Amino acid sequence: MASDKNKSAQAERLVQLRRDKGFTAEQLAQTMTAAGAKVSRGAISNWERGTNGIVSSKLPTLARILGCSEGYLLRGELQNEASATTKSINGGSGKNNDSSAALPVDIQPNHTDQNQSKTVSTTSNAQKNSQHNPKSGHSMNTIKKSDKLQNVCYDIRGPLLQTANKMEAEGKRILKLNVGNPAPFGLEAPHEILRDVAMNLAEATGYSDSQGIFSARKAVLQYYQSKGLLSAVDVRDVYLGNGVSELIVMTMQALMNDGDEVLIPMPDYPLWTAAANLSGGTAVHYRCNEEDNWHPDIEDIKSKITSKTKGIVVINPNNPTGALYSDELLLQIIDVAKEHDLIIMADEIYDRILYDDTVHTPMSTLTDDVLVLSYNGLSKSHRIAGFRAGWMMVSGRKQHATDFIEGLDMLASMRLCSNVQGQYAIQTAMGGHQSMKDLTSKTGRLYKQREMAVTRLNAIKGISCTMPQGAFYCFPKIDPDVYPITDDMDFMMDLLIEENVLMVQGTGFNWDKPDHFRLVFLPNLHELEDAMDRLDRFFAKKRLQFGTD
Repeated sequence: MASDKNKSAQAERLVQLRRDKGFTAEQLAQTMTAAGAKVSRGAISNWERGTNGIVSSKLPTLARILGCSEGYLLRGELQNEASATTKSINGGSGKNNDSSAALPVDIQPNHTDQNQSKTVSTTSNAQKNSQHNPKSGHSMNTIKKSDKLQNVCYDIRGPLLQTANKMEAEGKRILKLNVGNPAPFGLEAPHEILRDVAMNLAEATGYSDSQGIFSARKAVLQYYQSKGLLSAVDVRDVYLGNGVSELIVMTMQALMNDGDEVLIPMPDYPLWTAAANLSGGTAVHYRCNEEDNWHPDIEDIKSKITSKTKGIVVINPNNPTGALYSDELLLQIIDVAKEHDLIIMADEIYDRILYDDTVHTPMSTLTDDVLVLSYNGLSKSHRIAGFRAGWMMVSGRKQHATDFIEGLDMLASMRLCSNVQGQYAIQTAMGGHQSMKDLTSKTGRLYKQREMAVTRLNAIKGISCTMPQGAFYCFPKIDPDVYPITDDMDFMMDLLIEENVLMVQGTGFNWDKPDHFRLVFLPNLHELEDAMDRLDRFFAKKRLQFGTD
């Protein structure tokens, strides 16, 4: 296995070659996929950070697109050195009929015949892929992570957070604006929920029904009925999960075959893309238009539908942009899904975090002609992220989806059940006073923090930000003429190291250009003011560095 130093050098060569060709990581991933070597932007980012080695099966295509030899990509060999190595391995013929022949064994592809699939190995290969165990005297094979993870990326808790944790261990105080976790910012859970969960602890020590306890599922159903649910739905159509995250992964595993596609917004909450790729499918990103307050581009959605498309993901209110979609727009998406017989997956977890007297419409209340999966939970609206209390409801046109629903039932049973203690929070939370309204009203804390964050961001030269109508995020744009950056993760890493502020770069949300970042405005006004002062200082230094002040 390559050393950390070799991986780092390999990553630097890849970054330089990509930049020399004028590609972004997203464009390189698209070009490779079009050439028959499917790869995600997340995988490219992992290679460029040295987190993963370059996948052997992708290497020939990658080298061809970047205009270099495979040996140069892997080991920094010059072209003539790589040719000499190839010539030697091919018995001096000078011909290389197998483009992988000169590769080190730890990235060798598998060779197969018509009857049997087997990996070609040699004594030297075994030595290269093993470590010596001094106690037993035997060599141990290196255990690697599954190839399924090569296309999976979740930068919200990625290298930036790892660096921040190391800095904290060294005694530095980091302002963490990377995760929408209300609790660390003093946004406490309603006492009524905590009391009811505590009172039911004795009833929550065993497994529940695999889909969840009846009272909680009934409360979820009644919530949507109060919103105008069109379809005939009962508690068997509601699945409780360890947060929406578990249910997203479960859905993709039940739905996607290898090569299937699902349309996901760009930018997105990256778990959707990761879950699609992990299931063997392909996340195809449709554009949301910043100039249209981050609303989805309907024509772009239509242009990306193929015979392999299984569904459309709609995140409303949106994470990371905070955009709230109109009924007119939602109906247009429904019409597209109906025309192409697609499932709609409606991620609506921020539906109760709204500003300016806006109203959210659940997609399940707009159609009974399309299969709609509605995802929601209490992590954000009731500030109990650690309880992992989420749900999914199946509604609409279910008649043609009995086999898929069987798959959901099977996966729900395999995990036995979700956290039972958290389930007892749901019935209480869904009724009575909704305390989030106090926080998002004009006199509320979140409203004031949103106003201050957006105002301060727009006051920075070269930074512009739309006003979010939901959630507690904003997605500012970095003017490339003022800040001509090519790697937004490096830019955010500079911010972390220089100003001790942790945020996530735009490409971490599968945005295709290095010109955005997400800011979480959960800190109180005093802490948020401090964070904005640090941003002011950081961007001013960068303008001096770039000569654009």
